Amino acid sequence: MIARLLAAGLVAGIVAGLAVAALQHVATTPLILAAEVYETAQHVHEGIAEQAGPAFEGLRRTFATSLATIAVSTGYALVLLACMLFAGERIGPRRAALWGSCAFAATGLATSLGLAPQLPGAAETDLAGRQIWWLATAASTGAGLFALLRFDHIAAKAMGVALLVAPHFFWPTPATPESAVPAELAARFAAASLAVQASSWVLAGALAGLIWSLISRDETEAA
Repeated sequence: MIARLLAAGLVAGIVAGLAVAALQHVATTPLILAAEVYETAQHVHEGIAEQAGPAFEGLRRTFATSLATIAVSTGYALVLLACMLFAGERIGPRRAALWGSCAFAATGLATSLGLAPQLPGAAETDLAGRQIWWLATAASTGAGLFALLRFDHIAAKAMGVALLVAPHFFWPTPATPESAVPAELAARFAAASLAVQASSWVLAGALAGLIWSLISRDETEAA
């Protein structure tokens, strides 16, 4: 079973990662590059000298970003499969995609209410505080969704609602409005980032579920 999990997770992660990397290239990368122009202009204004990189820097950056995206998508696929096995869930493309949607709701949608995705040059709050709130919100939202969707008892559902709501009474302190990035650009990046993250979770889940089903079927036929 471990071999099947690793095979399904790796193949799904590579395929999903390549697709999401292509999506990033057209959806978020241009916005990041535009924000870096504002950030560089601010540094020049403040007297901070910067040197332009070589021409091939963009290609290296794209390659590194794509590798990171593939690694992240592989992690998503493996985590979803492991969680579904632990929960005794029947693994298939549709169910795995649903689990991916819930994972995005916990790690993307819920956390973005207090910490929206940020561009270079954007104002930021305390790093440690942001990390603690993000982890607590993702864990609380995931547990809340699990309680709502997997249990029928009214007390469990009430607890699920409480877990969904509780982190949002403790939002991180808002950043001071000292950003070099225009608000419209920041808003577009936040929306695009969430769309890319949702695609990554759902696609990794659907592919992992599909490949798991195919491997299971082949093993059954071989037996």
